[in-house]
Amino acid sequence: MANENRKPTTTDAGIPVASDEFSLTVGPDGPILLHDHYLMEQMASFNREMIPDRQPHAKGSGAFGRFEVTRDVSAYTKAALFQPGAKTEMLARFSTVAGESGSPDTWRDVRGFALKFYTTEGNYDMVGNNTPVFFVRDPMKFQHFIHSQKRRADSGLRDHDMQWDFWTLSPESAHQVAILMSDRGVPKSYRHMNGYTSHTYMWVNAKGERFWVKYHFKTDQGIDFLTDEEADRIAGEDADYHRRDLYNAIREGNPPSWTLKVQIMPFEDAKTYRFNPFDLTKVWPHGDYPLQEVGRMTLDRNPNDFHAEIEQAAFEPNNLVPGIGASPDKMLLARLVSYSDAHRARLGVNYKHIPVNAPKCPVHSYSKGGAMRMKNVSDPVYAPNSKGGPAADGERYPEDATWSADGDFIRAAYTLRKDDDDWGQPGALVREVMDDAARDRLVSNVVGHLKKGVTEPVLERALEYWRNIDKETGDRIAKGVKS
Repeated sequence: MANENRKPTTTDAGIPVASDEFSLTVGPDGPILLHDHYLMEQMASFNREMIPDRQPHAKGSGAFGRFEVTRDVSAYTKAALFQPGAKTEMLARFSTVAGESGSPDTWRDVRGFALKFYTTEGNYDMVGNNTPVFFVRDPMKFQHFIHSQKRRADSGLRDHDMQWDFWTLSPESAHQVAILMSDRGVPKSYRHMNGYTSHTYMWVNAKGERFWVKYHFKTDQGIDFLTDEEADRIAGEDADYHRRDLYNAIREGNPPSWTLKVQIMPFEDAKTYRFNPFDLTKVWPHGDYPLQEVGRMTLDRNPNDFHAEIEQAAFEPNNLVPGIGASPDKMLLARLVSYSDAHRARLGVNYKHIPVNAPKCPVHSYSKGGAMRMKNVSDPVYAPNSKGGPAADGERYPEDATWSADGDFIRAAYTLRKDDDDWGQPGALVREVMDDAARDRLVSNVVGHLKKGVTEPVLERALEYWRNIDKETGDRIAKGVKS
């Protein structure tokens, strides 16, 4: 029955359609007519409604919210979103790294923690994980690392042997692998994990003074995790467990929140610190650089269209606003290029016109043309010009988030310092941070992982890898694997 209060179905051009159910045919039993344009639109749209997956971080969830400053850090940065009393709209996306878009949420994996702040001076994006370190320190190895965590070329299957082969030939991975195999390798939910930018960034204050900074988003819900047994069971019962949990928590009026704290290193300290502070496989000890509170992030609105607002969300660390800059972290410097390139390949050159990626402040750009351009361009379309077009203002917005460098062009690791080694920090994590119960679970997790197809000589290298982290733990793992 017709209902005058219901909205009429329309084509994508807004034209009302006659039926949601029946194609246009020659009589009730005849062939379908090619000029049924609505049917053609429906079929063509369906064939094209999937966009390519992200390469890593394909399976994810997200929500909108706000960031509110609770402490005055203006002595360290002039960034508008970190000024006293500032409130900034934002988007967060959480994800697994290795799995495809249909993979279970509860596989053991690092979790992505990506944030977009719609500031008054442009979008500021942070890309990070639920761990404070990463597997590699040089971007040349990043693609190889991701391939080792994905699927084999011959069988199309994921392979623990391939993973451990890469890890054991890359000892800098030890810190991250120790975290991955610990309780934090499978968080209870996205709400029950911390987030870290992992990279070191630069802050610049209104006086032009520079500082190095690391971000820590501490969950206000408390850290919690799933055991391997719980995670495996849930993977078979509800592959979207973490996505469902986040959506339901917000829908039911229980918005999750995180407190942002930062470590701040004076600019000159980096030159003489006992290990390279820009090495992505290392953390800064809190005793040297204690956490300082900045504000609180709260997620209180679910997406209205998951595809439009979460799948098409594009986070890129090159979105740096005045008062915030990059550091000499090699992985970060490569990501300044690679993320935006990935978005152009996946979403198109005008991906920043997609509403979820569009800044909420005025845009005065000379970009023009390209597929799916949504914003009108008016002359002049070139610079410099004498026609009243926008002009860069180096005095008002100086490029002051910089550092100096010199040397020959070489391919090499960071220069070694006194405490630069790959085993010290993961060893301290196992011996000093974990308690006996956590160490027992770590051993169980690693033994179970190594027993799933890891072959010689990779297996023997893996046992030596763990002995280098901690001799006792490595011996227990070896005993478990060979029992």
